Amino acid sequence: MKFTLNWLRDYVAASGCDAAKISDILTMLGLEVDSAEALYEHLAPLRTGRIISAEKHPDADKLQVCQVKIGDERHTIVCGAPNARAGLAVVVALPGATLPGDVKIKKAKVRGVESAGMICSERELGLSHDHSGIMELPDDLTDGQVFIDAMGLRDTMVEVELTPNRPDCASVIGIAREVAGKLGESLRLPTVAMPTNPGVNSFHVDIEAPELCPRYAARLIKNVRIGPSPWWLRRRLLAVGLRPINNVVDVTNYVMMEYGQPLHAFDFETLADRRIVVRASRDGERQFVTLDGNQRTLDAQSLLICDGEKPVALAGVMGGLNSEVTEKTAHVLLESACFAPVSIRKTARLLGLSSDASWRFERGVDIGNGVTALNRAAMLLSEVADGEAEPGWLDVYPGKKEPLCIEMSAGRTSNLIGVAFSPEEVAKLLDGIGIGCEQIDADTLRVWPPSFRVDLEREADLIEEVARLHGYDRIPARLPMVALSYPNQESDRIKRLRAAEIMVSSGWHEAINYSFTTSKFADMLSLAEGDSRRRVVRLRNPLSEDMDCLRTMLLPGLLENIRHNISYQTTSLKLFEIGKVFLPNAPDRQPDENMRLCGVLTGNRHEGAPPLHFPAQAVDMFDAGGAVEFLLKEMAILCGGAGGLRTIHPTSDGIEPFVEPESALLFFVGDTLLGKAGMIKAATLRAFAIKQAVCFFALDFNAICALSTQKPRFTPLPNYPAVTRDIAMLVKEGVAAGEMVESVRQSGEKLIESVALFDVFRGDSLPSGTKSVAISITYRSSSKTLTEKNIEKIHDKIVRLLAETYDGSLR
Repeated sequence: MKFTLNWLRDYVAASGCDAAKISDILTMLGLEVDSAEALYEHLAPLRTGRIISAEKHPDADKLQVCQVKIGDERHTIVCGAPNARAGLAVVVALPGATLPGDVKIKKAKVRGVESAGMICSERELGLSHDHSGIMELPDDLTDGQVFIDAMGLRDTMVEVELTPNRPDCASVIGIAREVAGKLGESLRLPTVAMPTNPGVNSFHVDIEAPELCPRYAARLIKNVRIGPSPWWLRRRLLAVGLRPINNVVDVTNYVMMEYGQPLHAFDFETLADRRIVVRASRDGERQFVTLDGNQRTLDAQSLLICDGEKPVALAGVMGGLNSEVTEKTAHVLLESACFAPVSIRKTARLLGLSSDASWRFERGVDIGNGVTALNRAAMLLSEVADGEAEPGWLDVYPGKKEPLCIEMSAGRTSNLIGVAFSPEEVAKLLDGIGIGCEQIDADTLRVWPPSFRVDLEREADLIEEVARLHGYDRIPARLPMVALSYPNQESDRIKRLRAAEIMVSSGWHEAINYSFTTSKFADMLSLAEGDSRRRVVRLRNPLSEDMDCLRTMLLPGLLENIRHNISYQTTSLKLFEIGKVFLPNAPDRQPDENMRLCGVLTGNRHEGAPPLHFPAQAVDMFDAGGAVEFLLKEMAILCGGAGGLRTIHPTSDGIEPFVEPESALLFFVGDTLLGKAGMIKAATLRAFAIKQAVCFFALDFNAICALSTQKPRFTPLPNYPAVTRDIAMLVKEGVAAGEMVESVRQSGEKLIESVALFDVFRGDSLPSGTKSVAISITYRSSSKTLTEKNIEKIHDKIVRLLAETYDGSLR
């Protein structure tokens, strides 16, 4: 939005405010000023002059030798303009001046006659495209003056970048209203005659699309004389970058810039049936020629202004060539309407046609201001085009609504802004920009947003207006009050993060898979028909056939990850995932969501280690079991006593259908089943297109979170040496080695520091159905050095305990 300071001061005094001050005021009001530019300073060297005589050039038919008086001086200037004549007031560029286009003026001989300057046309001055003759200045103008001062061109143009919610400021009056409200000055609006409307019979207006055109006003101006606009009008338009065309078009542009209401002028004689019809485009009306001479292709949603037979304008965008105002126009029908912003935006985008009018309609114009702008234009046309406005006008208003009323609290306004305001102060600030208020009690105001403020819809909008008018820079800065308290953390979430951290630190990679999966995985894993994991939560609108349900296991997704990585020649992997599985409930209930932790291993146990020191070895179930033990130990779940981890090799119950029976493991803490592990069957792996061995573990993470944890305890470094003894016990095949280790730990001997299983041997040298379990026991005393006698006594007791408990014998 562009305006000039002189134009602005027609509506607000802005006493003591220069361009910089006005720019600062607007910026602090939320209207960012892009630029402020002094106008026509490059024309300051030019002077006004008067032609004393104009005689024919002795050596050229179309040139005249003019004597031009500029103050006390006279200059001879050769001129070729046909309108150069004695007594004419003109603008003169003397030698040394520079005109637009970097044209330097200097003395020169023209056909033998020395010319000391140039008498300029409007195009040479950069004021318009008119080059038909030299610029004629008013006859009463004194010669010798600075041209831009004599013609009122010395001014400052300010350009404001408007946000889409402030269409009210797309006018000089709108900008002046903001400045007046901030400075506490009164707003001086133009005097517009608004007599009682007697109506008209000379034309008719019909709105067939009221949802797209809530208001349409029109007035007929007869007997206009089309011609150039007076200088004051052209000067205003030129200052804001608009090209003067003729007095009718210039008035519509002037009022648009003044009020923000786009207007359009029709040649009344071209309107069939003397009718205006506002409607959408119909079949057979897909082509339309606009004022610029281009043929536009419309769609069925394009809003048109039509007469009794045909379209005559694109509503809110551009008029039609068939109803253009020309030099022959005698009667003009003025249009002042309000159109739906979305409709205008769609049409403008469809046609790639943006105009000053469409830019305003797209943001929303003041529906209550149309008739005022219409009558302002009618008054100006009567003045500059000698037109005769009909006494009445048509105002079709199908979209009329009750004024919006909002109640706002002065107390709440003070709390939100951080500055104390009384209701009277709030009312004064809002009233300064035309927002009507009424105080209804000691704290509450009843507010009626004006029609030009389409952005005010609720109390918060009004509070923002108060803050804006008070001044953002006057609101004291305060740091927010934040309580120095540590929020409670969800314990299960902390354990999930800790588990992931432990797994990653021990060389595993975390995978994150979709919760959406395919029900085909149940068959691929050979789950029994009655297995609860076959019952899935189906999706009504799946992303694809492979994502038709919610997962009941994490293992299939990890096996897919294994397959994908192997296809890219990454054959040694350790992957884990912590996520939810979904088990269906009754139809009227949401599914149960349980947290699980699952891991898969494949390939080389020592991947990444030097082969010289760590020869390649395939992973097995013990790697999975060791990962579980390490995880629980680091999470302080594995804490000895009755709650310690027990690893059991099941014989029948508890073996998953996709696990090799001899490798199956179950993990218990007390009587709580934490999870399972084992080697996956080759047939199952083939179903997933995997050709190498894979082992897995799956844990119920909810059960892990439910277990109590042991807080870390710190003990001093030992002062006395440890003694290690080994036991190789021959036991039956069905005896679990882990239970034997746990029995030693639970023996109650205080000198036992640690117990570790280091070998399980099976071979032909052993009796059938037996195995050798080797256990290492470390003994230490915190008060003395242990003797052989001390150790033998305790060690023999441990051997007897194992032999009696597990029916074993020393090898």
